[in-house]
Amino acid sequence: MTLRALLLGAFAIVTFVAPASAQQNDAEVISNEVFGSQRQVDMAYGAYQRGYYLTALERALPRAEQGDAAAQTLIAEILANGLGVAQNYERAAGWYRLASDNGDALATFALALLYQQGLGVPQDRQMAADLFRKAADAGNIEAKYNLALLHVEGVYAEPSLTQAAALLKEAADAELPEAQYDYGAMLVEGAGIAPNPALGAQYILKAAEQDLLAAQVDYATMLYLGEGVERDLEAAVEWYRRAAEGGNAVAQNRYAKLLAVGEGVDLDLEEAAMWRALARRQGLTDPSLDELLVSIPPDALARAEERARYWPGLVPSDEPASATEQAEPPETLPTPVEETELPSPATPEDDKGDAGDEGEAPEAEPDQSQDP
Repeated sequence: MTLRALLLGAFAIVTFVAPASAQQNDAEVISNEVFGSQRQVDMAYGAYQRGYYLTALERALPRAEQGDAAAQTLIAEILANGLGVAQNYERAAGWYRLASDNGDALATFALALLYQQGLGVPQDRQMAADLFRKAADAGNIEAKYNLALLHVEGVYAEPSLTQAAALLKEAADAELPEAQYDYGAMLVEGAGIAPNPALGAQYILKAAEQDLLAAQVDYATMLYLGEGVERDLEAAVEWYRRAAEGGNAVAQNRYAKLLAVGEGVDLDLEEAAMWRALARRQGLTDPSLDELLVSIPPDALARAEERARYWPGLVPSDEPASATEQAEPPETLPTPVEETELPSPATPEDDKGDAGDEGEAPEAEPDQSQDP
């Protein structure tokens, strides 16, 4: 859920976003990024990244018992996500708390999420807000984003769009796509900051390029209307298509409309009907789109809805029968094989233990297929 929804009274907290470096496979790079280049290569974290969770746990435990915050956070992550062990939020919360007390901002943020959702601890949104603030003050980007949302909501933090905008800018400049999108929206709307639609469009584009679907839809609309950017119908169609393929119902509906009238894209009623069916599957109906598709031929409509059933895969085609299935039965029976061409029966010694208790080879049944 985004800032625009929050301004209408809704509220959401993003889930934990792992640092980009955590997606790499080089243990030393991972270790330097997370724990600092002056530390020795963290083999526990390297094992964790390679999926050897029990090895990671084994290597992290001795350090965690000595008060190593990074190792404590690693153990908490394994427990919270049930990686190689039974999922246990309560024990994870305990390890997160220890790591947080030892100064790990990532653990503080994760503990805040547990309090926010009531996982392993009693649900306490005020405690969550306090922990988000603590993690944000320690530099955690995701915590800054969540704290900004709290300032927008104005219940568990001081109501302040100005503070929200400042925190969102920090998170946006750190490449967090949700923050880029929300900060861009604030710039466009002039909420908590002087309006600057052009700059807002740039931030929304950055989020769209990171595959944030809501940002892709909004940027497509800005291109379509020429708001904050120069109007570019073809580019708008492309962003709608990209968001539609990502599964966004609004984009699927709007892309269907453009296809139905041939605006910025070749007119294609069948394609439009397929995207309409996909949007409907998510509960989005549009009478105006229905009117645009009223003239679609029944066979094209049937094909479109069949394609939507199998989307994003392809409709199974009527594959031709295999060569064996297609082979016609022979018009005449094959020539009987001469008895001399049959393989010699196995000797009792060869079949001992397989042919029967007496160890004798069974008599060969007559080959009924050779009878005329």
